[in-house]
Amino acid sequence: MSYETLLFDVTDGVAQIRLNREKAANALNLQMCRDLQDAALRCRSDAGVRAVVIGAEGKMFCAGGDLGAFSSAADAAPRLLKEMTIHLHAAVSLFARMDAPVIGAVTGTAAGAGFSLVAAMDIAIAGESAKFTMAYTRAGLTPDGSSTWFLPRLVGVRRSLELMLTNRLLKAPEALEWGIVNQVVPDDAVLETATRLASQLAQGPTGAFGVTKRLVLAGGSASLETQMEMEGDAIAAASGTPSGREGIAAFLEKRPARFV
Repeated sequence: MSYETLLFDVTDGVAQIRLNREKAANALNLQMCRDLQDAALRCRSDAGVRAVVIGAEGKMFCAGGDLGAFSSAADAAPRLLKEMTIHLHAAVSLFARMDAPVIGAVTGTAAGAGFSLVAAMDIAIAGESAKFTMAYTRAGLTPDGSSTWFLPRLVGVRRSLELMLTNRLLKAPEALEWGIVNQVVPDDAVLETATRLASQLAQGPTGAFGVTKRLVLAGGSASLETQMEMEGDAIAAASGTPSGREGIAAFLEKRPARFV
């Protein structure tokens, strides 16, 4: 299946999703939000997808929402924005809770919803010229795309409010220092670096990765005792899975594990 606003491919267990509205700076319109939701659902539903890389065509990662579309909608803009966020937020939720690790490959500027997408990814690799800005309040709008949930967990409340209220521009080194991205590499090495990491993770215990992701997400709201109970249940269950048994055996036998 092909998409109007995305490029999608699966090779050796790694799904490559690339935003593909280059002439519109990869800004999100309604169709892109729908396409992202469908692509996320495909990744979540396909056991053959064991890691995901999200990147973009062209010089911009994502300029945020398509303000031209919002303006053209006139009085129907509130309905359009609500419909867009329904699809976008469903996509973010699927990416966050699926077993497969999701890696961002960020080149150029990630603004608005583009920044929100980066904040929601499990791991983010940025090019050395990448830039990040919230941008929402500059246009009289408010943040979406899960940024008010993920960003405070990455950088804290005060830094999040600074980014959201002042719309200051973060360059890649500062984004790395703040913990928004995991690694900064030369611009022409971003996709290769992200794909190499995805290929490595695709050989790992995908089910254990998924449970780990969901435990970390739950940690922001659960009490200490509830979180530890979930951890106990999860590790006990993992020990009885084929991956758990293989991982334990491989460790004791001093050989690489073979997860399938």
